[in-house]
Amino acid sequence: MARRPLPRILSSGSAQIARSRAIARTAADSATDVLHPLITVSRGLRKLAAVARQKWAGTPKERRGPALFFVAACVLVVAVMPYGPLLALITVMAAAAWQGRVRVPATTGPDEAEAGRLQALYEALVPYFSLTDDPAPLFAHGGEWSKAFTEYEFDDSGRLTRLRVTYPAYFTDGETAARARIEQLLHAKSGRGREYLFTWDEEGNQLVMSVLPALSTAIAAQRFVTVPGETVLGFTDADAVQRTVPVIRGDEIGQAPPVVWRTGPRSTEPHLLVVGEPGSGTTTLLRSIALQALQHGDVLIVEGSGTGEYACLTGRTGVLAVECGLAGALASLEWAAHETERRLIAANRARQAGQPVPEDTKRPLWILMDRPSVFGHLAAADGHMDPQELLSVPLRHGRAAHVTVVVAEQFDSIGALTEAVRTHTRARVTLGPAGFPEVEAVLGEAPRTTPTTDVPPGRGYARLGTGPVLRLQVPATPDPFDDATTEAHRQAVLALLPPDPAATEPAAAATAPPGIPAKPLTPPSVPLGGTG
Repeated sequence: MARRPLPRILSSGSAQIARSRAIARTAADSATDVLHPLITVSRGLRKLAAVARQKWAGTPKERRGPALFFVAACVLVVAVMPYGPLLALITVMAAAAWQGRVRVPATTGPDEAEAGRLQALYEALVPYFSLTDDPAPLFAHGGEWSKAFTEYEFDDSGRLTRLRVTYPAYFTDGETAARARIEQLLHAKSGRGREYLFTWDEEGNQLVMSVLPALSTAIAAQRFVTVPGETVLGFTDADAVQRTVPVIRGDEIGQAPPVVWRTGPRSTEPHLLVVGEPGSGTTTLLRSIALQALQHGDVLIVEGSGTGEYACLTGRTGVLAVECGLAGALASLEWAAHETERRLIAANRARQAGQPVPEDTKRPLWILMDRPSVFGHLAAADGHMDPQELLSVPLRHGRAAHVTVVVAEQFDSIGALTEAVRTHTRARVTLGPAGFPEVEAVLGEAPRTTPTTDVPPGRGYARLGTGPVLRLQVPATPDPFDDATTEAHRQAVLALLPPDPAATEPAAAATAPPGIPAKPLTPPSVPLGGTG
């Protein structure tokens, strides 16, 4: 039997009903938008009336008469004042609008995902912060994480950025191994790829974990605001030091917290040891130190790698020599040892005679030695003395003679350093993605942060003497003759180089009057091979 089609009015009825509902909903939304101020004021008037009703109900009967008299007096005063009723109406409407506004409830706790992260972290800490015979354990399986985590912050991606943990008093927070286990667990559970700072409060039994921001790599080589005897090794966190210096970041001028190394007779860390992996920035740091040292002293550079990283300093005013060969290194370091002895003898004679110390003994002398282990292998093969042995005198007596020694070496060649170098270099710097055991072996103390695998060149840690371990970012000081150097960095380094006497003397001779020799622009450098 064939089906008959439905009447037209029945087949199109549902569509018409849906269309009518959409039109009605649109009209209601439009009316709500137009009447929104009136709705808000009405809602506020209801709230004000409810508050007034509660106040009247809570007023004792013996005080209701004086209250009515006071209200009537206020109404009379407002009615008599010029524009009083209008001002009163505006005030009431404004108060009603304020009370009737839609208030978005503030989030007072973590959402479901964040609470799940905190609960998982709490459960992971239970085996470390609990004992079987504890009558009231702070950490227990299935317990409340809110009792142990008093502060917490999350970023936009839902990862922890700050956490304060309250742990039991019986936890052995004085043991390095126990603290390391907790830090490793928090690091793994909170998300890898970031650097965390752990602050232990043994007195209050609390641990604060916070995410450290990445140190800026936009600071290039430039003149830093320092006094003679101060050298900026790099920059660190703002709360790690109590000083800032003005720096230029691209086209902007701002403040940055520096790691300042002080040298000279009153320094407790007169010599520096820099250790890093290949490409970590050790040569960049030595180049930065050389540019700063040339402002007030002379520099002697001994390069063991032989790659010509210091060719831009060759022949510059104040640069005594840049040696890349074994014979030149031995001769230069032998002269440096004799020069240290000469300064000590001259200063001692002047003090015994009651005279001022000669000026040539107070001019700082910097000995920068990069990769001394290479010279050690060559010297052993040729039957010569290890050039590091010639550093014994400058290392032991350099502070009194205004002689500073900086040695840079790689992690795999630390064993080739002599005892004098390891003993007298109390200022230490490590660069590159090294593990914390290697960093602790160099600095004598492990950093309070977690290690990261991907770090930019010049990134590492510094420790001056017995001070704290600081994060460090060396200012970008590349070789200006390298083709991979950007033009901005190349010009920044070239602007800091001292003048070249060989380039300035012909120009001075061309402009000098006939018969008068050209005068050098700067005092001549101390020649190698001076008397002891």
